[in-house]
Amino acid sequence: MKLSQFKFKLPEELIALYPSSLYREFENEDGTKENVRFTRRDECRLMVLHKKSQTIELFKKDDNGNPIEGEFLDFRAVLDYFDEGDTFIFNDTKVFPARLYGTKEKTDAKIEVFLLRELNEEMRLWDVLVEPARKIRIGNKLFFDASGSMVAEVIDNTTSRGRTLRFLYDCPHDEFKKELFALGEAPLPRYIIDARENRHADEQDMEDFQCVFAKNEGAVTAPASGLHFSRELLKRMEIKGFNFAYITLHCGLGNFHSIEVEDLTKHKMDSEQMFIGAEACEIVNTNKRAGHHICAVGTSVVKATETAVGTDGMLKEFEGWTNKFIFPPYDFGLADSMIANFYHPLSTLLMETAAFGGYDLVMEAYSLAVKHQYKFGCYGDAMLILND
Repeated sequence: MKLSQFKFKLPEELIALYPSSLYREFENEDGTKENVRFTRRDECRLMVLHKKSQTIELFKKDDNGNPIEGEFLDFRAVLDYFDEGDTFIFNDTKVFPARLYGTKEKTDAKIEVFLLRELNEEMRLWDVLVEPARKIRIGNKLFFDASGSMVAEVIDNTTSRGRTLRFLYDCPHDEFKKELFALGEAPLPRYIIDARENRHADEQDMEDFQCVFAKNEGAVTAPASGLHFSRELLKRMEIKGFNFAYITLHCGLGNFHSIEVEDLTKHKMDSEQMFIGAEACEIVNTNKRAGHHICAVGTSVVKATETAVGTDGMLKEFEGWTNKFIFPPYDFGLADSMIANFYHPLSTLLMETAAFGGYDLVMEAYSLAVKHQYKFGCYGDAMLILND
């Protein structure tokens, strides 16, 4: 397929800058009033796509099974589409506070440093992106706190914006990581940061931009579809008899990179580290053999499981890296259902979703989403794709 086939007009006001939330007005001691936001992860809208019947559900139904116009499904309705024994695969990667702000030595120029991954624990080497990159050269030193104790030296150029930093911080590694991350903030996507009035993430963002089941640190962006699951919803799923399997794929910034070629077969994805253990394989394969549904929660889970699925349709243990790029047409080997968000035009995430749900059906769903003002992006609304 061609890149241009995934272009559509997305109004800026439909890009979610915060997760699904409830606002309440409180009166301060001085008599002024303010609206306080409370995150409601599982109360975003849910659109349901049925692949075989080529139908799309947007609304709740009355007692006679008729859609109630204007009463949109919310994410908690996921419970109604699965039965006891069905299995959900989650990505338990944990986002770390990857965005830091420092100053350049001598000039005091303000520099944004985005941590990508640690290259060498003993030497405190990190792969990073810097902005503005034109000001940062090999040998420069960057200062990240008022005391001057957290200092990094640029030792290499990796890409136009990429640099290798060596942090000059002499202490045990755990203490260094704790101090470094204390200076960072939630690595919200650039499109959210640039659109907000306050261009910095806060403590609430670090909680909002983390799945409640996050465990294994290493992601610089959240597996967005997992953000919709609250602890309360997971408990209800557990009570209903659903099975949970956890894999790890450390989500990178490659998901946000622009595609520069019209022919999608020519596009190369960045590699992301992933781990699939024996326990996850046992849970998934046992229930798949028993005829239960397997639901992949998010594009990162689909990418990971399609990297590790065998020719027999069973999930295999895996430890390594994947740069798998999924776009239509594609024959999926493991999951028969998928939860996704509504993604930006021309994005690899939209392409993978279209491959799973079928190009025509997914693009029709996107047209309806824009028409009915669904929210797009990491904090946006959700889509459930079923093979029925």
